[in-house]
Amino acid sequence: MLMTIVAIYTLYVLISIYTSVMQIGYINQEKNKEPILLDRNDFLKAGNYSVAKEKLSIVSSFVDYLFFIAWMGVGLKALQTNIFLQNEILLNISMVMSFVVISSLLSLPFAYYEKFVLDEQFGFNKSSLGLWIKDTLISFIMTLVFGSLVVWGIYEIISNFDLWWLWSFVFIFGVVILINMLYPAFRATFFDKLTPLQDEELDEQIKDLMDRTGFVSSGVFVSDASKRDARLNAYFGGFGKAKRVVLFDTLIEKLTTKELLAVLGHELGHFAHGDIYKNIAIVGAMLFSMFAIFGNLPISLYLEMGLSSEPYIIMIFLMLFMPVLGFVMMPIMGMISRHNEYAADKMGSELGGPSGAIELANALVKLVTQNKSFPLSHPLYIFFHYTHPPVLERLKELGMDIENIDRSSLKT
Repeated sequence: MLMTIVAIYTLYVLISIYTSVMQIGYINQEKNKEPILLDRNDFLKAGNYSVAKEKLSIVSSFVDYLFFIAWMGVGLKALQTNIFLQNEILLNISMVMSFVVISSLLSLPFAYYEKFVLDEQFGFNKSSLGLWIKDTLISFIMTLVFGSLVVWGIYEIISNFDLWWLWSFVFIFGVVILINMLYPAFRATFFDKLTPLQDEELDEQIKDLMDRTGFVSSGVFVSDASKRDARLNAYFGGFGKAKRVVLFDTLIEKLTTKELLAVLGHELGHFAHGDIYKNIAIVGAMLFSMFAIFGNLPISLYLEMGLSSEPYIIMIFLMLFMPVLGFVMMPIMGMISRHNEYAADKMGSELGGPSGAIELANALVKLVTQNKSFPLSHPLYIFFHYTHPPVLERLKELGMDIENIDRSSLKT
């Protein structure tokens, strides 16, 4: 059984690396051809950035695989033999959080390299080292505090219920929903500074869009995201009356009012179609599958590793294999998500009036340019990784002639 588990993880890593290799080869070939959407320099730069990201992903996947083998071979046994606590609750929390802390520390070099080498080289990083350390420490502390509470909850469920995996799924699914509700408040408190949108005319236009789709919000806010990153983004967070519309200051700076409204119209399309709840349901299906599988592993697996089937070992197993199930589920999730994106684009263009499709198309092109997104990808990579359709396909669905998009709209 142990060899089967290792073989499954190995296959996952090999497929993941293979898709990255195919993507690198494809982009290296395409980036030297006639540019699409972008001018020659930006097209080449976007291609180089995508290739650099994939190379980092390959190294990260290989290192993760080595750590997986180490955890399965000696790491879990080392935790079980070196941490001694009489209190069972504290023992389980200490075991699981030790695994989380060690894994987080091992991932820090990659996070640092991506932020201060890769993103710095391509002009994305706006954060200082001090701010990055502060953000990392806050995230680390929050993970320790809330992670410990979650581990405690699962421990109690495993200890008191025969069908513990089913009730653990219900508990974790509830935590996921709670996180979605509280995320905007936590982000505003610990990371971004959110201020009410000061442009009264834009605020009224946004609220008019929301009224037309039945979206109830606690307000429209601007995030000072430019202090960390140059990318453009916006998000709707929360549930019920606690929902917020948050615009990155970079988005407001780079898009015209009509383009910004087209982007928000797209996001409101997701709301109108219930895509948020569909996505949560998909996550729920993934979590259910994960708990169902690892809640019924044979005792022989633990014996092969010289371990006892304690609650903390089961929880660590779940975390070790979550990426595998996520990768397996991604093609299904991606196909559903890409379908939803087309529908949201259609609604966004309709909400924008007669010129809505053009404004949304211009906004998409600007997002590609400012975020240095290479507009082409290998079909296999799209299958496994894309939650959004390729931008060229989205533009075609909006009725745009790719060769004749007005590039003057890209001037900033």
